[in-house]
Amino acid sequence: MTDRRIEEDSMGTMEVPAGALYGAQTARALENFPISGIRFPRPFIRALGMIKERAARVNLELGLLDDGRAMAIMEGAEEVIRGLLDEHFVLDIFQTGSGTSTNMNANEVIANRAAQLMGGAAGDRAVHPNDHVNLGQSSNDVIPTAMHIAAAVEIRHTLIPALFALQEALGEKSVAFDDIVTIGRTHLQDATPVRLGQIFSGYARQSALAIRRLEGAVDGLLELPLGGTAVGTGLNTHPRFAASVIAGISEVTGIPFREAANHFEAQGAKDAVVAASGALKSCAVTLFKIANDIRHLGSGPRCGLGELILPAVQPGSSIMPGKVNPVMAEALMQACAQTIGCDAAITVGGLAGNFELNVMMPVMAHNLLQAISLLGCAASEFTGRCIVGLQADRGRCEGLIEQSLAMCTALVPAVGYDRAAQVAKKAHQSGRTVREIALEEGILPPDELERLLDPRPMTEPGVPGKTR
Repeated sequence: MTDRRIEEDSMGTMEVPAGALYGAQTARALENFPISGIRFPRPFIRALGMIKERAARVNLELGLLDDGRAMAIMEGAEEVIRGLLDEHFVLDIFQTGSGTSTNMNANEVIANRAAQLMGGAAGDRAVHPNDHVNLGQSSNDVIPTAMHIAAAVEIRHTLIPALFALQEALGEKSVAFDDIVTIGRTHLQDATPVRLGQIFSGYARQSALAIRRLEGAVDGLLELPLGGTAVGTGLNTHPRFAASVIAGISEVTGIPFREAANHFEAQGAKDAVVAASGALKSCAVTLFKIANDIRHLGSGPRCGLGELILPAVQPGSSIMPGKVNPVMAEALMQACAQTIGCDAAITVGGLAGNFELNVMMPVMAHNLLQAISLLGCAASEFTGRCIVGLQADRGRCEGLIEQSLAMCTALVPAVGYDRAAQVAKKAHQSGRTVREIALEEGILPPDELERLLDPRPMTEPGVPGKTR
């Protein structure tokens, strides 16, 4: 059979496609787990490549691996890092809870590629997936280490920069809109005046705080379980192995990873991943609020609030000509909803730390990295395609203020709560403004009313009409 080859593992032989770089253990897992078709994402595979490349380098330095094999493994692992061998990472997320199948997938791919680089052929065992590529390691410390590395890298280099860009764009709008006074809203009802710039300053601050929470969460991911091997004791690994590998990964990524302070905690639990997911969920809540507010403020254009003018990026309806919808806000909101769902799966996964090992790591890794990617991409597109081109309808904003019954709040210090409430009630019943009723009833001299009902001072601390 020229299109197949025979590979062997401890359970016997398996047929493998001739062109595949994976071996018998991967082939078995491929048969065992035809569950979803969802594979580990590129950041996770890249992290696995980093671990294997640095492991070979350190084992060479420690005299545990010969020069020829070490160099070939390093070269094969580098191809994994660069994404050149992704087609050979074929396994489903829903597999053994330790991720052993995917660790062996990496070991077999790198071993067979290393054999080719040494002039041999895939499957000839010139480089052994366990004895050489997995030297000093266990799936139980490699998989959680890859999860931490991938998540920390993606949060630091993808999500946080996207949030910084959003924060900056919102901050620019807070300055541009600062002289536009509009009506505030609480309980979806009219409240006292507020400057549109103040509203956007709140959104910018939300973004800044989301970044701060994520930075705190990343710190927990910096502790790597590598070096604990099977149960945290470090059996079959050199005492200097883990620290040296982690130092190399830190150098490559620019992120100060460190060896876990306690390997039994690091492998028996995945609390740092749960915490990171919690920060992602909090970030999703932040982004949802901002997007939802902006789409409501832009509702209309004639029969809604219409205070904001959102950039038109595509037609909004297949039946209503001229309709334009807040699609970028809606896309971000859906990404936020999915992220919250990812957090639920990760939380359940975190509960499955049984004795010395968590056994739901693949699904936790998948959901964690999906959430990071979704939020980063959606926030970036929302910034570029919505916030940057966002405009305010000054006339609409300022026109709504005069109609608001909440304007009577500024009269309270002068006439008392009950009298001001009577004015508001009469204005509501008659369909007239607070100003019109107050002038008609002569509750205050016209010049004092003019001063008290000036909306701009109402947007700052102080008592209207008195020293502020």
